[in-house]
Amino acid sequence: MSKVAGLEIEQDGGVSIVRLARPEQRNTIDEETCHALTDFLREANFERTTRAIVLTGTDRDFCTGAQAAIQSANVVAETRPLDYRWKTRDYNRLFEALWEIEIPVVSAVNGNVAGAGWLMALLADLVVAARGARWSHVFVKRGMVPHAGDPYYLPRILPFHRLNELAMLGEPVESETLSDWGVVNRLVDGDAVMSTALELATKLAGGPTRSIGLAKRLYRRSLESDLRGAYDQEVAALALATTTSDRVEGVKSFIERRPPEFEGN
Repeated sequence: MSKVAGLEIEQDGGVSIVRLARPEQRNTIDEETCHALTDFLREANFERTTRAIVLTGTDRDFCTGAQAAIQSANVVAETRPLDYRWKTRDYNRLFEALWEIEIPVVSAVNGNVAGAGWLMALLADLVVAARGARWSHVFVKRGMVPHAGDPYYLPRILPFHRLNELAMLGEPVESETLSDWGVVNRLVDGDAVMSTALELATKLAGGPTRSIGLAKRLYRRSLESDLRGAYDQEVAALALATTTSDRVEGVKSFIERRPPEFEGN
């Protein structure tokens, strides 16, 4: 296991397990952790050992937001600065990296979620959440507006009127509610969160990594493409997929009537 900037990272076969390990700060993300996690996500696209990622927290919290927001709130109470907007740029880069990464990501929501923690959880491809975990969309309670990419990403993930309810009332919900909304893939007891997430990540790590990444890209690009543009991107992705050894293995295994053995190439 390696430890860097409030993160614990370990390798389990083709799965990288990334833990937010700042329990005394309720797993908030400070600038150092933000930079380290952004670098990890960007580098994962270019090295072959990681074929799936599990993102989780420690102790009773998953992630309760950005440390910069807490620090700025303390300053606002004293001086009311007008340049808080610049403090979100590093977090914008982090969430863009999480949105764009081609490696499949499973979030293991072990506990409480607040603020920017929503993006840490919901920008994953699959979400495993503990029953009873509390999700707080706190911005309106602070007289603030959603930021750090929240207004871009969450309308693409959450039902629109449900999102309005969260953003305008600021009332917390539990994982059961998000499961009812179709946002959580697996709702489990707290002691089963990591084992369930690892089971999913291990299946993903055994898949055709490049094809999974291309599928992720197609779905994300389609949110901003017209039909013709989506078709063009689909054709380009097909051309790339046919150059992979996993595509050859997929066809061979079908002909030979056996399970495929993908290598991620």
